[in-house]
Amino acid sequence: MLQLQGFTFNGFQENTYVIFNEKGQCWVVDPGMYDDAETEQLRKFIEHHGLVPQAIINTHTHLDHIFGVQALKDAYGIPFLMHERDLPVLSNAMASAMMFGIPLEAAPQADGYISEKEPLKLGEDSLEVRLAPGHSPGSIVFYYPAGKWVISGDVLFYQSIGRSDLPGGHHQTLLDSIHREMLTLPGDTQVFPGHGPATSIAFEKEHNPFLQ
Repeated sequence: MLQLQGFTFNGFQENTYVIFNEKGQCWVVDPGMYDDAETEQLRKFIEHHGLVPQAIINTHTHLDHIFGVQALKDAYGIPFLMHERDLPVLSNAMASAMMFGIPLEAAPQADGYISEKEPLKLGEDSLEVRLAPGHSPGSIVFYYPAGKWVISGDVLFYQSIGRSDLPGGHHQTLLDSIHREMLTLPGDTQVFPGHGPATSIAFEKEHNPFLQ
């Protein structure tokens, strides 16, 4: 059974997640650690629980979701995986950093790609990958039916949805993705977003003003 632990990092208040199993294997999702103190916070959690990172898996590659990628690659020698459709977003990371006035030495390089056509396996457990473009071209969500939760990245938030005004974004595409890939999940599915508090599919169906 997979467990989930969340952290909130950087000036954008981005949610980073660690997914781990009983054998101590883990993935880091959307590492947003911006400085040494935030990196150390994540490292201490991994060390305290005796976890062995297997890979970095990203829902998408906007700046605030990749700040900590290189630090993890250097520390653990693990691959950075993303959807191939998000490569233009990753390639734009340096320009995005300059626009926000944020120092960024270099954008991390992807080591492999995640496909919505096959699950991600961690030991005996697996995550279903769903392609949900609109916030970015290669936005994906990670659904774990056995635990009744989904990591939604910046696709769906508590009473809100992701931005679609950034390069590669498209409002109607995002709405279509949410209705097709998120709202078709069971109502009691917990939603862990890229920013803000957790919510549920049933709550968002009823209360999210963007989905009415």
